[in-house]
Amino acid sequence: MHQIEPHYLWRHLYKASKDPNSPFYRTEHSQFEYTNRIYNYAIHPQWDYFGSETLLMKVLFVDYDEGYAIIEMIGEWNDCLHNDIMTLKREIVDDMIDHGIDKFVFLCENILNFHGSDDSYYQEWWEDVPGGWVAFLHLRDHIINEMESIGIHNYISVEEDDETTWSWKTNKPEHLFQAVNKMMRRYLDNAPEV
Repeated sequence: MHQIEPHYLWRHLYKASKDPNSPFYRTEHSQFEYTNRIYNYAIHPQWDYFGSETLLMKVLFVDYDEGYAIIEMIGEWNDCLHNDIMTLKREIVDDMIDHGIDKFVFLCENILNFHGSDDSYYQEWWEDVPGGWVAFLHLRDHIINEMESIGIHNYISVEEDDETTWSWKTNKPEHLFQAVNKMMRRYLDNAPEV
């Protein structure tokens, strides 16, 4: 796992460590010291620790004018034992919402497992972004099934049917946002009332 590096081709466009509105403002990363771990596995030093024992993240891009953030995740999402959603919501998301972010794209291809608890923080997140949305992209099938079994899909889009999002690494962040925004508009227009 130490070789899985967060996406770096947008670093010339945005760095959370240089953004005074970012929770990771002035964070310094080593290129050589592996200080972050998930269980007993060393994780690439460019990932950001936000308080979870098993989950790390990287804010790849934020556009305050359009009100969106693109965030990459790695590890095991564990709401059952570690209440990762509460930590994510309180330590990162609430601060971003306070700075006008109401659309969140989470890239989850490096999430290996999910252990759910309930949907209350996801519901709170949904209620905190009226007119906005949250999309978890590229989840593994077993994670989608687990999230749907506790009702997260009522508040968060946990899968997508638009293949254009799979080429996100070779596109600019605004292209990914436009594709997801279009997908989410379709999703929200057809979503059942909660």
